[in-house]
Amino acid sequence: MVKRVAVIGLSLASGACVNVSAPDKPIVINLNISVTQEVVYRLDNEAKSLIKQNPGIF
Repeated sequence: MVKRVAVIGLSLASGACVNVSAPDKPIVINLNISVTQEVVYRLDNEAKSLIKQNPGIF
């Protein structure tokens, strides 16, 4: 049994051939990425009145 497995394994290993070559055309990776950011802020009454008193602060 072990001899059969060894013979079959050797015959398959000797018959297999792997060929590796560079592609003819360059590889193109197209990345369509959309980044969306939402900023939410809350001001307390003191900050709102400070901004109204000094409109050029920002």
